[in-house]
Amino acid sequence: MKFKPLNINIMNSSIEIKNLVREKYGTIANKSTEENQSGCCSSTGCCGDEVYNIMAEEYNKLEGYNPEADLGLGCGLPTEFAKIKEGDVVIDLGSGAGNDAFVARQIVGDAGKVIGVDFTEQMINKARANNEKLGFANVEFRLGDIESMPVSSNVADVVVSNCVLNLVPNKHLAFSEMFRVLKPGGHFSISDIVLTGELPPKLKEAAEMYVGCVSGAVLKKDYLSIIEEAGFKNIVIQKEKSISIPDSILLNYLKEEELQLLKQSGTSISSITVYAEKVAKDARNCCEPGSGCC
Repeated sequence: MKFKPLNINIMNSSIEIKNLVREKYGTIANKSTEENQSGCCSSTGCCGDEVYNIMAEEYNKLEGYNPEADLGLGCGLPTEFAKIKEGDVVIDLGSGAGNDAFVARQIVGDAGKVIGVDFTEQMINKARANNEKLGFANVEFRLGDIESMPVSSNVADVVVSNCVLNLVPNKHLAFSEMFRVLKPGGHFSISDIVLTGELPPKLKEAAEMYVGCVSGAVLKKDYLSIIEEAGFKNIVIQKEKSISIPDSILLNYLKEEELQLLKQSGTSISSITVYAEKVAKDARNCCEPGSGCC
C-alpha cells in the first residue's frame, strides 16, 4: 500500500495521522501473520518498502504466546519486563490481535483481568476472535483512542504497550491518560521507538515511515521528559537496542548523497523498553484530602 506524503503542518494533521494509521493497521489485521511477514520487512531481512514489522522480537519463548495473535508489529517484549503478578489488572495499549494481552493473561491467571485497547476496528475484531478460541472470560478488547481511553480511573495495576506510543500524535495526552488509569502504586512497561539526533525532512514526511513507527518517534530525552511531566517516578530504561533500517528502504525516500549525510550525522534509531511508576499517596508523603498540606 502506498501513501501520499504527510503534510505535518496542516491544522488537522492529528486527524490525518490517525486515519492513516487506522487504514494501514486495518489492512494488516485482515491478513495472516505469514502474509504480513512475507509481503514486507522482517527482523531478518527486507523484500519491500514497508517498515512496520522490521523491529519485531521473538515471542515464542514466553508462556501464553499465541501465534495467531502475533502480527510481527512490536519492537520489544514489554510483558517480559512488566513485573506482572497473579491477580493483576493489566491494560495493553494498542493491543492489536491480542499478542501481549494473551501473554499477560498467562501471568495474571483466573484471578486477574486484561483489557486491550485499540482504535482499529479490524484489530479489535481479530483480537476478539482469537480470544473466543482461547475461551478467556477475563480478557476483553475495547475499541478506543489511547488519548482518551474507554477505561475508568485508577483501574490498572500494570500498563503495557508495544511499539504504539510513537504512532500517537499527542504523546503528552497519552501518558497523562496512562497515569489516570493506573492505580496509585501501579506502573507501566512500554516498548517504543526513539531517536538520537534528527531525521531528514523527507523521512519525517513519509507516510510509510510514520506507520512503520519511525518518523513518529521523538528524541529519547524528550520521550523520557514527557513521562516525567505526566507525573511518573522511578523511570528506568529496562532494555535498549539499536534499530537499523536497510539502505534499500531508505533509498526510497533519500538520494544516495542524502543517505550518506544521514549516516554521518550520528542520528540513530533505537527501541527502548521503559518502566515507570505512579507512586502511591503515602510514597509522596501526602496528607489526607482537606488537611491543607497537599
